[in-house]
Amino acid sequence: MTNLDLVKTNQRYYKAAARPELVTIPTGRFLTINGQGDPDGPSFPPTVSALYTVAYSIRALHKLQGQLFTVPKLEGLWWINVNRPFETVSRDEWYWKLLIQMPPFVSPADFRQAAALATQKKPQLKIAEVQFETIEEGLSVQMLHVGPYADEPATVAKMREYMDAHNVVQHGLHHEIYLTQPGKAAPEKMRTILRFPVKKA
Repeated sequence: MTNLDLVKTNQRYYKAAARPELVTIPTGRFLTINGQGDPDGPSFPPTVSALYTVAYSIRALHKLQGQLFTVPKLEGLWWINVNRPFETVSRDEWYWKLLIQMPPFVSPADFRQAAALATQKKPQLKIAEVQFETIEEGLSVQMLHVGPYADEPATVAKMREYMDAHNVVQHGLHHEIYLTQPGKAAPEKMRTILRFPVKKA
């Protein structure tokens, strides 16, 4: 029985260079959940737990069917609802959508069954807020960020310089893919893909 690992098989999605690059990102199906506020605040961990509980419930269902897969990396879309530079806004005003990509054989019916099982297993979590979505980013600028999250503005600045040079503008949300599990590595060794969907200026 083979084990599908999207991080290894879908390198167009989960691999980025240490310099800005223009790429086309394929459409994918994702478990998602929305939230608001400081990611170091009390609401963030149970939101992550709800997402992972559904993901592992889907994995368990497909294991019974002989379809093994590794739960992929956590991702996040980030935005604010005020017209100010992101880095000047209080973290309490941040909005986010957390994502985990699912294999193509996972169906909406699988999601509904897994969500019901997850609710029975962990009724204290907000499982009902987890959604199953198709997301298409298409043309994007991305770059691998190595180091703590606090140093991301320097990487974003390089990406924006690249976007100006290639006559494209942001056309979607700030996207992060956490190749290194948050809190499991030294800050200087953390690896995060930063991605902006773009369009021609």
